[in-house]
Amino acid sequence: MKIIISLLSNAGILVGIISMIGLILQKKSADEVFKGTAKTIIGFMIFNIGSSAISGTLGNFNKLFQTGFGIQGVVTQVEAATALAQDKFGTIVAIVMIIGFAMNLFFARFTKFKNIFLTGQHSLYFACVLTLVLKAFNVSDVVTIICGGIILGFSAASLPSLCQNYMNRITGSDSLAIGHYNHMGYALSGFIGSKIGDPEESTENFKFPKWLSIFRDFLMSIAIVMIVLFYVAAIAAGREATQELAGSAHWLVFPLLQGLQFTAGMSVLITGVRMFISEITAAFVVISEKYIPNSRPAVDCPAVFPFAPTAVILGFISAYAAGLVAMGFMILFNSPIIMIPAASIAFFSGGTAGVFGNATGGWKGCIAGSFIVGILLVTLPLLLYPIFADMGIVGASFPNIDYNIIGTILYKITEFITSIFH
Repeated sequence: MKIIISLLSNAGILVGIISMIGLILQKKSADEVFKGTAKTIIGFMIFNIGSSAISGTLGNFNKLFQTGFGIQGVVTQVEAATALAQDKFGTIVAIVMIIGFAMNLFFARFTKFKNIFLTGQHSLYFACVLTLVLKAFNVSDVVTIICGGIILGFSAASLPSLCQNYMNRITGSDSLAIGHYNHMGYALSGFIGSKIGDPEESTENFKFPKWLSIFRDFLMSIAIVMIVLFYVAAIAAGREATQELAGSAHWLVFPLLQGLQFTAGMSVLITGVRMFISEITAAFVVISEKYIPNSRPAVDCPAVFPFAPTAVILGFISAYAAGLVAMGFMILFNSPIIMIPAASIAFFSGGTAGVFGNATGGWKGCIAGSFIVGILLVTLPLLLYPIFADMGIVGASFPNIDYNIIGTILYKITEFITSIFH
């Protein structure tokens, strides 16, 4: 069981297995199967290296920002909340995730929802949310596993369909779906873009003045933006706090190094995305033809980054600003819970929302769509946090939009059912 759990919780191995099955079904030679499988896994590992580098630098940014501006509260950081949930219900969460993947394949085969969710870590996060909600009412382990697995599997197969029309616009084909549990937010961003903007005014068509021509280079634009943001946070935090994070580096050099480290991580991430996407898409052609007709892989959100890199940065800034605005209102109105926007969530989710908004509404859609998503990422966790806090899950929350909306619906239904039997 531990081996299976370990394999299914590692997204790189999971997509590698899918790729291998596709290559075998194509009757490729042994060396072609090995090379294709290895390239898929390596590509995903390269993607993870870039993602880890980005998350690490954004974690430092969060610490500097909170210190510099004196903000204390709950960080919207899913990894921390997941660790706390696994400590309490680790075995149940793992089994829910496995049942969820099996049910995903079932629903993809026998319903109109043809998406196969391959972002393993997000299945793990969602399994935590579903388990916590049901366990809040002392639902039995067996019922929690069955209900949680079915809901997870159906969500994995169906939710990416909300975004598919927009994904087709972004990628130019119907062969790839997005597998990241902010589907409702991304679809909303695409819808908002269609109502307020013009896709012809894309962020990727910006005509920069000569003195801003450096921003035409994607990596250089990222580097400049992130270096500026790091210096703002570092100066606000002060020398002592920044030096503690900087280690042997000078505290005024540290923001520069972090901004460049973030940029390097982004470069690596995009390289990995392009590598594994090309392999896994080819493998799915055969799988869909033979076993799950018209199925498509649902992959992590950075898969869309290469299609509109400027929208990613603009979306990140807009979503993070929205999170700060929402946090400001919580402080202003003396909310008992202050949700602090996490820069990493704002980057990946806000940046992706920016790509979706840009696809239908150009730069206006990018800014507006990601701003709304940024607000939701900070405010929606308020719905379930008090419940989870009573169970010992404190100091961190599950920010993703799908988790909170589906989790809240499940909570209300479970509350109603349990009230009948008590």
